[in-house]
Amino acid sequence: MLPPRDPDERLKSRGADTRPPGRFEPMRSERESDGWDIPEDSRLLRTEITTETPRSIITRNTSPDVPFDRSINPYRGCEHGCIYCFARPSHSYLGLSPGLDFETKLTAKPGAAAVLARELARRSYRCAPIAMGTNTDPYQPAESRLAIMPGILRVLSDWNHPVTLVTRGHTVLRDVALWAELAAKRMAFVGVSVTTLDAGLARALEPRAPPPATRLRMIRDLAAVGVPVRVMVAPVIPVLTEPEIEAILTAARAAGAINASMIPLRLPHEVAPLFRDWLDRHHPGKAAYIMRRVQSMRGGRDNDPRFGHRMRGEGTEADLMQQRFRLARRRLGYSTDTPPLDCSRFGPPPRAGDQLTLF
Repeated sequence: MLPPRDPDERLKSRGADTRPPGRFEPMRSERESDGWDIPEDSRLLRTEITTETPRSIITRNTSPDVPFDRSINPYRGCEHGCIYCFARPSHSYLGLSPGLDFETKLTAKPGAAAVLARELARRSYRCAPIAMGTNTDPYQPAESRLAIMPGILRVLSDWNHPVTLVTRGHTVLRDVALWAELAAKRMAFVGVSVTTLDAGLARALEPRAPPPATRLRMIRDLAAVGVPVRVMVAPVIPVLTEPEIEAILTAARAAGAINASMIPLRLPHEVAPLFRDWLDRHHPGKAAYIMRRVQSMRGGRDNDPRFGHRMRGEGTEADLMQQRFRLARRRLGYSTDTPPLDCSRFGPPPRAGDQLTLF
């Protein structure tokens, strides 16, 4: 059971409603009135951003469920506030709540580009595509002010290093020229997440993310300058967004997406109680039915963390969902293969005074 909401806080466009402690916290606290409390004016909960300078910016992974072995995350936490976000539990490692803290207490890495340049310059470094947006969105609202991504993209382009992106943030269009530059060298691929085409549902699920119409415009504008785009129908939530699978694929294909992927709803660790609480607040009449449908894809549990299963689900519910997706993808002419990215030209950028090569 989640702790009660702080009555002195006013929430505006937030996904979570409270601050459940992380799974590593040895103690829990609860507010309890002793009758002596003095009424106070409520305060609007605002986003706080701290900065850090990491020693390394490239994170390695060996998961068999993802097609990359390295990634960059310029931010910890995400102000988009998507209630279902599988990255929420990562805030527990910082001693913060996966609930409201995840979307209001952010950490930014403004020196990421310089750290990345040092890492690429190491003689031991071997080139392979770097994935961005794998944990939190690098184009979340704070990026419009902090502008960390242009520096990272400039370093990657100068080094001829391929990169992929997953985002739902419209600030990506600010950097469209850099993405086009990388794409022209076959070094960029962008995935745009479209969960629903219903603006009202999107506002509740993803309160500070751009509306669906803006995400379709992102696909259109990126595709128009030659950036290959995948639409990511994720997560698919039974009852709420599942009926829209075909409609989302149709709209994204018309906008210029060439590839498509789908992931059923995942509820790891602290995300499950947060999502249940959200359902009780926004869809109380459907909550129990939705969770039964989710559990039918996850072996009777809220979540199945096993490699090979967590991204696809299992059982009749998951099979039918995947079949609908595959049939619609084929009918609409989507490619099933991701365009290969070129790693062959990776190398240090030329410096002033360097001798040019003949070939």
